[in-house]
Amino acid sequence: MPLASELVQSCTTVFTLPEVYFRVRDVVDDPNSTMDDLVDVLKLDPAISARLLRIVNSPLYRFPKQIDTISRAVNIVGMQAINDLVTATTVGRTFSGMPVQLMDVSMFWRKSVLCALLAGRIAKSCGIEDSERFFIEGLLRDIGHLVLYQTIPQRAHSALIEAGYLETSLAEVEQSNIGCDFAEVGAELIRSWGMPVQIEQAIRCQLSPNDAGEFILHASIVHLAGVVADYEQLDPNRRPTTPPFSPPAVTATRFVSANLPTLLTDARAKLQDTLALIHPRAMAA
Repeated sequence: MPLASELVQSCTTVFTLPEVYFRVRDVVDDPNSTMDDLVDVLKLDPAISARLLRIVNSPLYRFPKQIDTISRAVNIVGMQAINDLVTATTVGRTFSGMPVQLMDVSMFWRKSVLCALLAGRIAKSCGIEDSERFFIEGLLRDIGHLVLYQTIPQRAHSALIEAGYLETSLAEVEQSNIGCDFAEVGAELIRSWGMPVQIEQAIRCQLSPNDAGEFILHASIVHLAGVVADYEQLDPNRRPTTPPFSPPAVTATRFVSANLPTLLTDARAKLQDTLALIHPRAMAA
C-alpha cells in the first residue's frame, strides 16, 4: 500500500503553488522585511493584488471606507493577515478547474470554506488571540482528499461509499483500504509546500489532537470545525444527536458546545461571499 508521502510525491507537479505565495511567505518570515517589501512583491502579481483588494473590501472585513490600493490594504490588515489571504487565494486558484475524477469539487470547496469560517469563529469564541489565523488551517483540513482523488480516485471513492454504508469513520476505512488517510496525506502535501509546522500538525493530528504535542490547540480547533462541517453534510435523519467531538479537543480549547448554533449561523451567512473569493466555481453548487 502507498505511503502518504509517496502519493504526494507522485503529483507534485500538479499540486504546485504559484511563485507569489513563496515570495510573500519569505517576506513575512524575514524579521527585517517592511510593509513596503510586501507591497512590492504583491504588485508583481496583478491578479493576486486585485483579488486581495476584493477581499478586504468584502463583507468579511466591513471596513467603513473603500480600500483602493495594496499599500493601504497591507497597512490596515497587517502582514500576517495578508500572508494568510494570499495562501487562501493561491490554494483556491491552484486547484480551480483541475479535473478530479469521481469527486464533487464544488461540494468539496463549500465544505472546506465552511470549515475555515467555523475554525476562525470557534477559536474566537474560545478566547484565542489571532483567531483569524485558524481560517487557513480549517480551509486546508480536507486538502488530502484532493490528492487521493487525483492519484487513486477509484479507491478513494470506494472508501467513501464503504464508510457511509457501514456508518463508520472515513479515516478508518481509508487506513484499512488504502494504507493512509486524508489527514496524513494532507499533512504531507502541506509539508511539501514548506508551510509552518503548526499548520502541518493541525492537519495531521486533527483526528487525534492529543498527538499534536505543543500544537494541540491548533489540531483541536481543526478537529472541532471539521467535525461540524462533516456533521452538516449528513442526512438529518441519520445524524447523531450532537456532533461527535473528541473530549480532549473540547478540554484543550474549553469550547462551549452551547455556542455552536450561533457560530454556525454566522459562518453560513458568510459562506457564499467567501466562496466567491476563494473558489468562485463552487458558487454554482
